[in-house]
Amino acid sequence: MTADAPSVTDDRLLRAGLLKKTLSRPEFGSIIGAIAVFVFFSLFTENFFSVKAVSAYTNPGSTLGIMSVAIALLMIGGEFDLSSGVLIGGLGITTALLIQNAGAPVWLAMLLSLVLAVGVGVFNGIMVIKTKLPSFIVTLGTYFILQGAGLGFTRLISGQTTIYLSKELAGHDIAKILFASAPLIGIRIPVFYWLVITALATFVLLRSKYGNWIFSAGGNAAAARAVGVPVNKVKIALFVNVSVSAWLVAMFNTLRFQSAQIGIGVGLEFEFIIAAVIGGCLLTGGYGSAIGAAIGALIFEMVRQGLAFGRWDADWFKLFLGVMLLGAALLNQFVRIRAEKARS
Repeated sequence: MTADAPSVTDDRLLRAGLLKKTLSRPEFGSIIGAIAVFVFFSLFTENFFSVKAVSAYTNPGSTLGIMSVAIALLMIGGEFDLSSGVLIGGLGITTALLIQNAGAPVWLAMLLSLVLAVGVGVFNGIMVIKTKLPSFIVTLGTYFILQGAGLGFTRLISGQTTIYLSKELAGHDIAKILFASAPLIGIRIPVFYWLVITALATFVLLRSKYGNWIFSAGGNAAAARAVGVPVNKVKIALFVNVSVSAWLVAMFNTLRFQSAQIGIGVGLEFEFIIAAVIGGCLLTGGYGSAIGAAIGALIFEMVRQGLAFGRWDADWFKLFLGVMLLGAALLNQFVRIRAEKARS
């Protein structure tokens, strides 16, 4: 008898601890939100759970999700990147110009634009660290530099702002398979990249030393430096990760549509940040979730496509977006305070 009693008590404590741990996870609110949005549009629109509908919100949600996960990691590390949206268009147009106007092979053009992406990420990171200016200001400057340079050089070289790719390029078919195919009943390949990237980012955050460094750099950088965390290197790497993610999305778009436009991506940086916030990231850094950001992007696109499926006025999208953003921010704040009280 005396041996069994503690076992019952321990099970109850274990269940209570598991429930409290689940409720305190950053992505908890986004999971509930995704279920609520899915049920809502399933009830009030037709075939929202059909294959056609799922592909309609997962395909655009994949590129948004890839960027949102990268932005979430950067926000957890305590920084922002407002140049991420315009960088997508800039990298796409760079690749297209190298192929069509400079005669570069497809893979060489993609490699050179990847080098440019890494350079932009390193530039943003070093500028933030060396100048100690807020990343909001630094990357806003980068935003205008990229937009102006992209528009100026593209018009100067080609005389237009849209570059079309020829389908007869060497190596193009393999690139199309890797970046622009739809291997599963309408589900495009970026969806699979999105799932893998989210899983990797979640593993890094929760199961690696580097994940602890990211949380430490965003939570209290001075304390992190005091215990040996290479805060500057972590932040630069996170900026580079955002730029490389932008390159990946640029390749998806350029190879799928056989063209690149300098204006693609402009304004999307706010959607990346909103999806990350909906997914549990705090604007103050040090708290958030990669899987939550991925779900935040899914919610974003489910609402956008749900309005289309219901043939409702798309003007209501901004209303839904605002309500979701405020609700997510309030829920995140509530969960964070509860988690801090539980730890104290």
